[in-house]
Amino acid sequence: MSMQTILDGTATFLDYLGLGEEPFGVYYSDTLPENAYGPKKGTPISRELEDKHELDMQEVMKSFSCVMGNIWLARKKNGAAFISSEEYGCPGGVYYCSMMKPHLRFIEHYVSTGFEGTPLHGERYMPNPDAMRAFMEEVNPREAKGKYCIFKPLSQFTDELQPEFVIFFARPEVLSGLFTQATFTTGDMECVVSPFGAGCTNMISWPLYYKGKGQEKAVIGGFDPSARKFMKTDELTFTVSLELYEKMLAALPESMFAHETDWKGVRKKVERSAKAWGEDS
Repeated sequence: MSMQTILDGTATFLDYLGLGEEPFGVYYSDTLPENAYGPKKGTPISRELEDKHELDMQEVMKSFSCVMGNIWLARKKNGAAFISSEEYGCPGGVYYCSMMKPHLRFIEHYVSTGFEGTPLHGERYMPNPDAMRAFMEEVNPREAKGKYCIFKPLSQFTDELQPEFVIFFARPEVLSGLFTQATFTTGDMECVVSPFGAGCTNMISWPLYYKGKGQEKAVIGGFDPSARKFMKTDELTFTVSLELYEKMLAALPESMFAHETDWKGVRKKVERSAKAWGEDS
């Protein structure tokens, strides 16, 4: 599809869903767009430096900047968010977004039970470092296709620059529409998944994982407690490949949205939700 066809279809889809915010696209490039929000350049990091005990994590964390936080800014400012191997901000996000391989061992402890005998007690999202290591090695993002991993509104793409994935930010009523449309489009009862991961993992790493396996999957995310501060109350993410998204748009005329179905009642609840959150203007 041309980007104009995708954008026209998106406008129709958003109207059906009752969603006032356009989705974001993500892509890799050697060039940053204007009005891009991202981390400042940090001290060099790598597994090699870590293994040599030459990596000062206190210094690394001084320039901490969450991928989700920068996307939050981009959403509010109608701009772009980015991360790179040098402007990484987060020692986990730089791996999840394909900017650095292999991952730092530090993350195995940071996300689980911390380091015994130190003030770092860990986030306690995984039961132990071994479990976290298994997760990191399984998700295993591919090598990046550009210097930057960039997230920006779908309307800012062109035929010459199309996104690899499309990301919606939505509450459960709207998510029910996205979920159902993905299932209707694929006919796969398990086409929507929600594996463990950080906010950015479920927006880029897992979608890359399933794409690499040739599987059409939509990934729901946003359950990471550390990312919640950068999302609206009750909001989650829903990510699909551009290829699957094009099929979802093409299937709209035959879907529940264009016919007399129970979606009509859900759509009224979407409107009530928007009114309750002051987003109905």
